Amino acid sequence: MDMRKLVGQNFARLRREKGLTQEQVEERSGFSQQYLSGLERGQRNPTIVTLYELAQVLGVSHMELLRPDDAEGPSPSASEHVNRSV
Repeated sequence: MDMRKLVGQNFARLRREKGLTQEQVEERSGFSQQYLSGLERGQRNPTIVTLYELAQVLGVSHMELLRPDDAEGPSPSASEHVNRSV
């Protein structure tokens, strides 16, 4: 996966999990809503300083924005658990 898309997806997911709108992140970070929208769509190439600042607003480590999404489907153990409980 393209790193810009990964960061954008992680940022969007974490922002939603924290119950924040792009506008609220804009107010707290100083980054424009247009920039944040482009970031979430994988169209921006943020610096490590930008990632750090956005992570601070979200209350997470900047590494969370870079972490590959391993949840692209149930893990074998999760599906086994589901099958056993049926």
